[in-house]
Amino acid sequence: MSTSKPEAGFTPTGTIANPVDRRRVVFATVVGTTVEWYDFFIYATAAALVFTQLFFAPLGANSLIVSFATVGVSFLFRPLGAFLAGHFGDKYGRKVVLMWTLILMGAATALIGVLPTYEAIGVWAPILLVLLRILQGLSAGGEWGGAVLMAVEHAPKTRRGAFGASPQIGVPLGLLLASGVMAVMAMIAPGDAFLEWGWRIPFLFSVVLILVGWYVRRRVEESPVFTELAERKEQTRMPIVQLFRKHALLVVIAALVFAGNNAVGYMTTGGYIQNYSTDPEGPLALERGPVLWAVAGSAVMWLLSTLAAGFLSDRLGRRTTYIIGWILQLAGVFLLFPLVNTGDIGLLFLGLAILTIGLGFTYGPQAALYSELFPASIRFSGVSISYAIGAILGGAFAPMIATWLVKETGTTMSVTWYLAGMTLIGLIATLLLRDRTGIPLGPDHEAEQSVSPIRGLSRA
Repeated sequence: MSTSKPEAGFTPTGTIANPVDRRRVVFATVVGTTVEWYDFFIYATAAALVFTQLFFAPLGANSLIVSFATVGVSFLFRPLGAFLAGHFGDKYGRKVVLMWTLILMGAATALIGVLPTYEAIGVWAPILLVLLRILQGLSAGGEWGGAVLMAVEHAPKTRRGAFGASPQIGVPLGLLLASGVMAVMAMIAPGDAFLEWGWRIPFLFSVVLILVGWYVRRRVEESPVFTELAERKEQTRMPIVQLFRKHALLVVIAALVFAGNNAVGYMTTGGYIQNYSTDPEGPLALERGPVLWAVAGSAVMWLLSTLAAGFLSDRLGRRTTYIIGWILQLAGVFLLFPLVNTGDIGLLFLGLAILTIGLGFTYGPQAALYSELFPASIRFSGVSISYAIGAILGGAFAPMIATWLVKETGTTMSVTWYLAGMTLIGLIATLLLRDRTGIPLGPDHEAEQSVSPIRGLSRA
């Protein structure tokens, strides 16, 4: 046993004792993840609204599918970002990784804002666009795990769900900010002006957000769990090797939990609904601005349900909260397109708002759920890689798949069944896991944490 004293400001159980410091952690987590996801989603929105014309126009009828494919390409590089972030996060700390992911995402986003179009530099335009999207993917792969652990490992045992919801609301906040800024630019620079220069401003605005995020994050203390590991010199030399040697099946099941949420969420965060409802040659042909505001409004509903689910999971347990969420999400999936296809902007918003309630309940508890699944010494690697794999299986190509399904079948019902299938996969994966709400997270309890949370197995 270590005889070292706890770091000043920390309790012996490894949580921050000072409420001011706790609020600082939560605020920094929310700000940082919001900035990251704003950058990530602004690309998806632009892919749906302008990239088909500016970067992929020579592909003709296939330009939209290819544009959505570039949204998904970044997901293929998320695991690499997760591997790198997990390795360095388990060896050198959560905080340093979060600082670098913020810089990488911001630089890639700002560079897209000044990228010449296909008309200016030919095939180099889409090539450079894809390369910058890959950098966004690398950053996103490392961001989530670090943000989650900074929040959950600082939290009191009975409030991990509430604290863990703070990085989760960065997703709806990022979507709200991205949709809102795009909607404002659609008003300031309507029509051809939006295609010429209006779409670039939201990308360049990322520079300001990154500076804010950097300032806030650098003032936060390192995770107390990692601090204790470092003091004991118990960091794992090759955390990823240990993860897959002992917990490979757990990684797959945890990934499927997220895949069920992510595929459905990417109907808006991936830009599919925005394109489907505004396509001038499509069945609805709605105006761009009102649709973007409707998506922004649904992001508020997503934020509230995500927060509610985080708090509720501290009372009902992660597993029960998830099961409620899957039922709500399935109902939202079947209501989405009947409401969207009315062509009424109010009903479109209603369809998205109902959907986001289920999405919030299957996303809010995820930070706490994932953190309680893996042992302390490999936790960063475990949560990051599970999340990255789940993103590939779920949201990576969901907009492209939805576009292809409608093109092949001529009906959005095919998309509904696809999303319902992904929701059921998430439910089944959740049912395979034991509830570990409240399990100790510190390195003193590594043996207890290593007992497999998969139902029917005694050890990983």
